[in-house]
Amino acid sequence: MQKLFDEVATLDTRCYEKFHLSEDLLMEHAANGIATYIKTHFAKKSTLLFVCGSGNNGADLIACARILHQDYQVSLFFVKEPKSPLAQLQAKRAKALDVAIVENICQCDVLIDGLVGTGFDGAFSPDLLALMKKLNSIDAFKIACDIPSGIQKNGVCAEGCFEADVTLTMGALKKRMFLDEAKEKVGRIEVLDLGVSRSIYEGETQWNLLDLEDVKLPQRNAQNTHKGSFGHLCVICGEKQGASILSGLAASRFGAGLVTLVGFEDIHVPEILMYSHEIPSNATALALGMGMGEEFSDIELDQFLDNDLPLIADADVFHTPLILKILQKKQLVITPHPKEFVSLLRLMGLADIDVVTLQSQRFYYTELFCKNFPNVTLLLKGANVIIAKGEAFFINPHGTTVLAKGGSGDVLGGLIGALLAQGYTPLDAALHASLAHTKLACNFKGASFSLTPYDLIDGIKDL
Repeated sequence: MQKLFDEVATLDTRCYEKFHLSEDLLMEHAANGIATYIKTHFAKKSTLLFVCGSGNNGADLIACARILHQDYQVSLFFVKEPKSPLAQLQAKRAKALDVAIVENICQCDVLIDGLVGTGFDGAFSPDLLALMKKLNSIDAFKIACDIPSGIQKNGVCAEGCFEADVTLTMGALKKRMFLDEAKEKVGRIEVLDLGVSRSIYEGETQWNLLDLEDVKLPQRNAQNTHKGSFGHLCVICGEKQGASILSGLAASRFGAGLVTLVGFEDIHVPEILMYSHEIPSNATALALGMGMGEEFSDIELDQFLDNDLPLIADADVFHTPLILKILQKKQLVITPHPKEFVSLLRLMGLADIDVVTLQSQRFYYTELFCKNFPNVTLLLKGANVIIAKGEAFFINPHGTTVLAKGGSGDVLGGLIGALLAQGYTPLDAALHASLAHTKLACNFKGASFSLTPYDLIDGIKDL
């Protein structure tokens, strides 16, 4: 698990004031970190083009070009003349060593972007937009210095935003790089130290980035057990029965000792699942919403909710007025996708927004919801999944496009329900089920378009 920050200027200032590290010294460490990455991944004499802005983001690249001068074919392209004091100093140092400065963008093996940094907001001018489009069109390995040029302070990507293969970010991870829209731009992200250990540089934060290795699977270590030792999940089976069956199958594969589908119609279910017209007395968790449709009246739904069972709520529940009662549950995980979350915010009177607005401000609206419902665990689906409860916020960035298939969310609901049934807290159930879900996607070996929910369920056995 790694920490995420809105900004790192205060962390830099702490280095100056507490550890007596100068701004120049931090810059030299940043430049050396980029140089080390290039030395590790690219052969000597490769052609490197450093695209430098007038501020300290460009200054990092000028310093890096100086370090790599002679060992590589280095060219500096100044989009604007160095303006900040450190940019001017670094340019003076580079010129003293006769580092090549070019007037035009040229073909290269490695293109390094340092046009604008974390202070950028707004849009590129027409000239800069044309330049960014040209940079993105070049057939080269692309590195972003600290953050791809064009990612704004709120994480929204300006038109022409640099499209990096790897982002080498300085000191600590920036939260804005994990807005859904930015996932296409940042590539792989690596953090460079700035003269002190990252653990020292970083401060406190409420936001964290999940690593796949953080997952805690429901391993069965005790020997004297039986099926009842591992919980009993009940999945409310509604109009679209296939969704409920997928959830039930996923829950069974993910360790729930018993899984029962509950509904009013007589249907055929897979042999490993049970079916009932009412919630069994030994149930330990409940899943509601997957394929529910309009099968149940408000009175019937109210009967399903008349208990203290931990609950995973998904899909159609976010459009029913009963959601207010659901949100009062003491042990609750909700898993909306953006459109459903917009509906929920509107029903709760928290915000009347569209999906585009939500997606550009996912962090803000997550915090707003958690402030008003601090006892609810929220899992907001997306390219980068947000999981939050109270003042604790997590991002799971490991999902892939293979999950963009109907039924994938039903499998996730089953995974969460299985962990709730086995005694995980709602937050832990959401965290570890989400990590397992994305790990299943990462492990999938088929064509990116070919995954089905059954592939996810089958893959659980190999986690």
